[in-house]
Amino acid sequence: MIVPFQCDAQFLADVTATVSRRQGVSLWWIGQSGFLVHYDGFCIAIDPYLSDSLTQKYAGTNKPHVRMSAQVVDPALLAMVGVVTSSHNHTDHLDAETIGPMLHTNPALSVLCSAANVDFAQQRLGIVPIGLGIGIPYTHGPFVIHAVPAAHNLREQNDAGHERYIGVVVEVFGVTIYHSGDTVRYEGMVEILRQWTIDVALLPINGNDPVRGVAGNLDGREAATLAKQVGMGMVVPCHYDMFAFNTVSTAYFVQSAGEIGQAYRVLQLGERLDLPGNAE
Repeated sequence: MIVPFQCDAQFLADVTATVSRRQGVSLWWIGQSGFLVHYDGFCIAIDPYLSDSLTQKYAGTNKPHVRMSAQVVDPALLAMVGVVTSSHNHTDHLDAETIGPMLHTNPALSVLCSAANVDFAQQRLGIVPIGLGIGIPYTHGPFVIHAVPAAHNLREQNDAGHERYIGVVVEVFGVTIYHSGDTVRYEGMVEILRQWTIDVALLPINGNDPVRGVAGNLDGREAATLAKQVGMGMVVPCHYDMFAFNTVSTAYFVQSAGEIGQAYRVLQLGERLDLPGNAE
């Protein structure tokens, strides 16, 4: 079992102290594709998965979700989070056992998902989430959140034309963060993302191996190449070291990024990354 760089009381103390300082933009990797982002006392959580729901669900099946890393923090302790975003309906990106305790702690918590997934998310969570549409930004305090398409493995829309898989572009204090959600590369992706000057990209690197029996993602080279072509400042890799059947080493990503001169930072679980910002 992988032990987080920070977890439980130590992780919570770091987050609490950072929030109290109210200075700069910070983010923490909390496992799989989950991140906590803070600025000026406001916190959002992107695709948090902080439970054993999938391990329990698939126990004894031909696709066991054996957990590789310890949980970073009890989600019931994340009272500082005001918004949760969900990129799509898979449980490691929309988890009732994570979001439920967060809602219990903070009943004012807002949950954002694609407008295509509102009904599904409502059934799973028992609340009415806020549906994000492409081109319609959502504001939470200093955060401006934009939905962008994702392809897992294909782009899919509902009858109203809303994307079933999305990423988010988060703008705050002059910093632009792109979280791709689960995605492979699709036609027009580079052009869509070039609408923003992306400082940090949070990209999956576990690849697209059909033997796993699940929809896939960018691999390490594809993530680094996408970032380079879009002109992203830094890549933080994610979507690995959670389940034994669906993970990779970061070595291929690190090698690929090094070969093309793409800046990156490999975070440990629970580790904080402070980002320089520029207020306008």
